[in-house]
Amino acid sequence: MTDESAVVLKNTPLLELHKELGAKMVPFAGWYMPIQYAGVMEEHRCVRESVGMFDVSHMGEIDVKGPGARDYLQNLTTNDVDKMTDGSVLYSLMCYENGGVVDDLLIYRWSPEHYFLCVNASNIEKDFQWASEQMKSFDVKVTDISTQTAQLAIQGKNAEALLQPASDVALDDLQYYHFKKGHIYGTECIISRTGYTGEDGFELYLEAEKAEALARKILEDGKSFGLQPIGLGARDTLRLEMGYALYGNEISANASPLSAGLGWVIKLDKEGGFIGRDALCADKAKGFERRLVGVKLETRGVPRSHYRVLKDGVEVGEVASGAFSPSLNAGIALCYVSTTLARVDELLDIEIRSNTFPAKVVKLPFIPSSVKK
Repeated sequence: MTDESAVVLKNTPLLELHKELGAKMVPFAGWYMPIQYAGVMEEHRCVRESVGMFDVSHMGEIDVKGPGARDYLQNLTTNDVDKMTDGSVLYSLMCYENGGVVDDLLIYRWSPEHYFLCVNASNIEKDFQWASEQMKSFDVKVTDISTQTAQLAIQGKNAEALLQPASDVALDDLQYYHFKKGHIYGTECIISRTGYTGEDGFELYLEAEKAEALARKILEDGKSFGLQPIGLGARDTLRLEMGYALYGNEISANASPLSAGLGWVIKLDKEGGFIGRDALCADKAKGFERRLVGVKLETRGVPRSHYRVLKDGVEVGEVASGAFSPSLNAGIALCYVSTTLARVDELLDIEIRSNTFPAKVVKLPFIPSSVKK
């Protein structure tokens, strides 16, 4: 038996600030992270209605540089890196040869010979090892820069109004899924118009030692914009309302990402192919027993991961992620269900503590996206 007290958790550069703000801290993916401050419901609504600041410094960053960088990433990932331009961001996947997912990630292009990747906190070491093993004949250098990099996410409709006076980048000109190097309050940052909430906003990458000072300044000036610090609890409910996948829940090494509805980031016909392509082609041809759908409860109840999904008393699926939606005032879930039942308006039941609760398959996202178009 492992003594959990002996596990050494990593801290982000904002640990002392989190404590000052009264955060409830919990272990998460090997890190000591804030799960909430004022409360998940209030923080969730703050992001939907005004603006919030997240410490996501636990996320990983990998630098990819060299003459072979583009071809290397084209082989390593499922989406089409050749379509990228300087300053663009691409959502993609790394897959194993069997089609299972190593991780989902963001690819940032500085130039055709220089990129960096943002990967999930729980997968940093695994991802870096996998990426390093795939260098093979490619003329490329792969470097884990996670330790020296911090990341703050400023999300919500007031994000641009808050940051623009403090920035030397014309934020209104920065398109969704694009980035620029610039300054926020004089601190050099990569300013990326991306996020995990479905709201307009930015993700700021900067040197770890400068993160606390910048976060304090944003918190101070953000008061007049309604800004609050936001924990991982609200981050999860925000992404769930948008139907965004979470590694370990909707996607994993043991399931095809095609069954999770991620075919739009898997370019099976791109030139040169990619690791896992043959297996995914076979998956597509064969079809799937289960597919991922969004489900909304018809009565009060909160679905959670691994709860059973039933149809006429027979198990037909499982909840991948579930929570109470503050926006809809109802329980919602992403569930894997039998393909024959994976259609909008299908009536199902979710088993919660030995009781069944009626639910309906709904179109994703659960609420409209408000990202900048």
